[in-house]
Amino acid sequence: MTAGVKTIIYPVKDIERAKALFTALLQTEPYADEPYYVGFKDAGQDVGLDPSGPAKGLTGPVPYWHVEDIRARLAALLAAGAEVQQDVQDVGNGRLIAAVRDAEGNVIGLLQDPPA
Repeated sequence: MTAGVKTIIYPVKDIERAKALFTALLQTEPYADEPYYVGFKDAGQDVGLDPSGPAKGLTGPVPYWHVEDIRARLAALLAAGAEVQQDVQDVGNGRLIAAVRDAEGNVIGLLQDPPA
């Protein structure tokens, strides 16, 4: 079971330009504003800007499904025919992310928050 898609990360080449665009769209300032990541929260949705995304081969937004056990879900997706795009990685404070590509080339993100 998942908690649904609550996070969308956009790969960006120009983070300052993208930050200005999403600030105008969401009409809010980012909650995280670092050279390596800019994050916004709006209406229960987390929207991130990742300047390293293009270097990872990402060409479009990645939806992140929030899961309870990222390693088990990743293994299930691989067994179902997906290929690893990004293995499990801690992105800070115990938050884990991973991503796979399906047979059509779509990227599916997984996200596990640390226990509360």
